[in-house]
Amino acid sequence: MPKVTVLLPGSPGIDFIPREYLHEGTNQYDVRNIQSVWPADRWRNLRSDEIESLVKNQNTAGDWDEILVTDCFDPSLIRSNRFFGLVRIGNVRDVVLRHHDLRLSSGITDSMIVDCDIGDDTAIHNVKYLSRYIVGDRCILFNLMEMNTTDHAKFGNGIIKDGEPEEVRVWLDIMNETGARRVMPFDGMIPADAWLWAKYRDNEPMQKRLKEITQSSFDSRRGYYGSIGNECVIKNSHTLKDIKIGAGCYVKGANKLKNLTINSSEEEPTQIGEGVELVNGIIGYGCRIFYGCKAVRFVLGNNSNLKYGARLINSFLGDNSTISCCEVLNSLIFPAHEQHHNNSFLVASVLMGQSNIAAGATIGSNHNSRSNDNELVAGRGFWPGLCISLQHSSRFASFTLISKADYPAEMDITLPFSLVSNNVTLDRLEVMPAFWWMHNMYALERNSRKFVARDERLRKTQKIEFESLAPDTAEEIFTALRLLEKWTAKAALRNKGLPEDNLSDHQLSEQGRKLLAGGEEMLRGLEIRGEGMERSRRRVIILKTYQAYHSYLDMLYHYAVKNLTRYLEADSSRTFTEMCGSLSAEREVSWVNVGGQLMPERELDRLCSDIGKGKLKSWEDIHERYDQLWDEYELSKQRHAFATLCSLYNKENLTYKIWNGALIRTVGVQQYIFDQVYLSRKKDYENPFRAMIHRSEDEMKSVMGSLENNDFIIGVRKEITAYMELLEKYRRNSL
Repeated sequence: MPKVTVLLPGSPGIDFIPREYLHEGTNQYDVRNIQSVWPADRWRNLRSDEIESLVKNQNTAGDWDEILVTDCFDPSLIRSNRFFGLVRIGNVRDVVLRHHDLRLSSGITDSMIVDCDIGDDTAIHNVKYLSRYIVGDRCILFNLMEMNTTDHAKFGNGIIKDGEPEEVRVWLDIMNETGARRVMPFDGMIPADAWLWAKYRDNEPMQKRLKEITQSSFDSRRGYYGSIGNECVIKNSHTLKDIKIGAGCYVKGANKLKNLTINSSEEEPTQIGEGVELVNGIIGYGCRIFYGCKAVRFVLGNNSNLKYGARLINSFLGDNSTISCCEVLNSLIFPAHEQHHNNSFLVASVLMGQSNIAAGATIGSNHNSRSNDNELVAGRGFWPGLCISLQHSSRFASFTLISKADYPAEMDITLPFSLVSNNVTLDRLEVMPAFWWMHNMYALERNSRKFVARDERLRKTQKIEFESLAPDTAEEIFTALRLLEKWTAKAALRNKGLPEDNLSDHQLSEQGRKLLAGGEEMLRGLEIRGEGMERSRRRVIILKTYQAYHSYLDMLYHYAVKNLTRYLEADSSRTFTEMCGSLSAEREVSWVNVGGQLMPERELDRLCSDIGKGKLKSWEDIHERYDQLWDEYELSKQRHAFATLCSLYNKENLTYKIWNGALIRTVGVQQYIFDQVYLSRKKDYENPFRAMIHRSEDEMKSVMGSLENNDFIIGVRKEITAYMELLEKYRRNSL
């Protein structure tokens, strides 16, 4: 417990940096002067008449010679203050600063200022203790209790300063609660960095280098001042300690802000509201944090929100995300995550983006073994429904929808776009593959578009794949097709009373493929069981296998042709022959979602190797590699699409006939997509229980809008119509 120590008068402005940590030939203010944005020759000493005026206005100073001002200085605007140490004050003019309905005169009143640089035309009023801050131009600091910076301030970065023990370093214990995957947060960290660091724990050379890179990215010297960017407004708040705030930030009514970097700019301002308590964190540009939120040991990506009492602890929340009301612990969440309900809980998880957690969802506890080291991993588009409870450790393929239930055991759902249900009556787990494509196309199409529309970031450091059909989901579909073939063949053998183990996986796939190609009646009476999908002895039943299998095929055709037509449209000189020559390559079967950005696993392996070998010497170098891979991604995806189409026809290359057949099939798929988008939404209008709450059809239309005038459906119709015309153009050219 720290003790209260009695010091000599004037001590608040003396010996900020302990003398044993001053580098040879330096003084208390060298680091501060490096941070200062103003030239040294702008400052001058007070004139005797100015000192006299300041004293008359009830100001005191430890030493008036240490109060420096500019030539534009009106001492009448400095009243009832106490100054200690070296205080440099910018232009003070008789002007009024306005922010929303708040209007305050510039100047400094009723405040205690210790060792600060203050910018031009700034209003500082009723700040009880302002120590070691560099305050920008045209800022408002109003009704603040304590605003202090320590000599060892790190501003949320997971580093240690000169003379500090390793034990004081701040880590983020993401993905599980044991700290076995902990990472050092830093300003500029993106989900890709956190995932790379936390996931590949067995790569010891890389782990060592990442720690060294992070520590060396920041100056270990003590004595850095807190900073407030230009045109920030901070009012009616209690404690702000060791914080670095960018320009244009608005803080109102915060309880406690400690050890933070708050990124903000005029173009992407960050706002922090009433009752908020934030400790040990990095906050991205354009964030909103309001209404009693608590966050400790965290990183918040750009354009993300915490609202309505949310609790975020030992977690990384990616860009374009919103968490309100709920509790999130020890998790790594990729961009475009939504979680809005007070009774939802998320712990020890990796959610790979575009996820939505419904009310009552309990993803935890992870203490279902002898330790709290279990984890849950979910691919893109994870959507657990109302009041579900999941067991750790579990894994879910992309776009898994989980219906309301308590799930009694761990799961490994390998079929993407599935609906998972717990049938309590029959005591079995039921999985319907390709559910989104077959029964909820409206939501599937809307999701891809809404994530793009909500991406308001100006700084897109984390690159994000928003399309639901991409190389990662295409490869998951290929895996799902093989599994459905194998499980269908086993069901047929069981139905005939024959043993299942006499055939190889390849033979089972061939037999299952024939059954699935022969028509739905070929599967009638078969109970198709999933394998390895739940850690229990009960059956896992695959529903609508025939429809799902052919839906998966349609999805692959749609994905392949869409990307290949993009390739052709990007350059009018490109021909089918040129496309076959340029894009022909072996299919990349292993793609990794790195924080929202997709890359081939071999490229990721090379990235990790280059970090471990010291070829990538800084986080800037690592981010440049991400950018390089993103620049190559469109062509890589098109090559993968070409290989996908070849795989569907079991050919090494395409012919005009195959290409024409693929175009014809894709035209039919486009019509199916629009029909399903329309029919998915039409169900809401035909639901009598929705209609009954309206007194008339006119009232219902005024509330829900007309189905025919639905902007989203109209947009999809226009887009698909244009695309079908494009497909027809290429079909004619391929004849």
